[in-house]
Amino acid sequence: MAATSDSGVDIEEYDDVWVFVEQHDGEVASVTWELLSKGRDLADERGEDLVALVMGEDVAETDIPQQCIARGADRVLVADDPVFEPYRSDPYGEQFRHLVETRKPAVALIGGTHTGRDFAGRVAVPTHAGLTADCTELEMEDGRYEMRRPAFGGDALATIICPEHRPQMSTVRPGVFPAAEPDEDRDGELEDVEVVVDESETMTEVLDREVGDVADITDADVVVAGGMGTEGDFEPLWELADLLDGEVAASRDAVEEGWIEPARQVGQTGKTVRPKLYIAAGISGAIQHLEGMDDSETVVAINTDPNAPIFDNADYGIVGDLHEVVPELIEYFEEHEEAIPA
Repeated sequence: MAATSDSGVDIEEYDDVWVFVEQHDGEVASVTWELLSKGRDLADERGEDLVALVMGEDVAETDIPQQCIARGADRVLVADDPVFEPYRSDPYGEQFRHLVETRKPAVALIGGTHTGRDFAGRVAVPTHAGLTADCTELEMEDGRYEMRRPAFGGDALATIICPEHRPQMSTVRPGVFPAAEPDEDRDGELEDVEVVVDESETMTEVLDREVGDVADITDADVVVAGGMGTEGDFEPLWELADLLDGEVAASRDAVEEGWIEPARQVGQTGKTVRPKLYIAAGISGAIQHLEGMDDSETVVAINTDPNAPIFDNADYGIVGDLHEVVPELIEYFEEHEEAIPA
């Protein structure tokens, strides 16, 4: 007997975990590899396939579909057409919607990027799917798919379930899961799917594109982060980050003070980073901030308060004024270039 929900959806018709592969000009967004890693775990727990969806122009001629298989996908659906380049929400949303309605995935994972957030709703609304935005945790609990996201300004995590609608869709914050490592010996299936979008039917046209200088701290191997202890002076942090070929980040309080752009905020209501080295300068270590950086390989904390919570989560702690300590670090690394992390 079919398992029909109160909304009239036949739950048993839906299976498999899907991952949307975000790419621009052949460059795959790093969150895609993170979603394939988590998607592989979810698919295994559910006993289903992991399916990657690749959309773009001439993507079939790239190694992107094969890389998806190498990183965990059992099947890769390829929608290849000029209508998908450059990105526009209406053709992407319409193509994804068509595939969701005809293929019926149980779970669909989309990166919580500008692109993912832009078109996810264009799929969820017409398909009556359940969509949870900005997820930081995804789990299977007793056969039930649970999505977790920050709530109440980052002071709590809300667990959201979607028992009545399919697919269960999640946009996922970049950096919260480790990226899937490629295994070139993996086998999988590639399938070219019908493109149902025609240029004449699209509502938008891209006349010109200008890529701004938007910080992506999630890809940095070294992050130098500042908090209220900087008193608004981030210049030493910029200098140290530049010397270490890293990025500058900040706590929520520093961002709210207007000392640095929101794109550089780390924490539950900001971004999640996993650098090899995380230097926390003048950051007390509130739980909301720790949630965004606790998977860093090595954490160095600098704070005048020896009882600051950040020291409990640091590999190395320096009790001192960052305005004195950071210039000393800069001077040291300038004199000992061999000590700079590779």
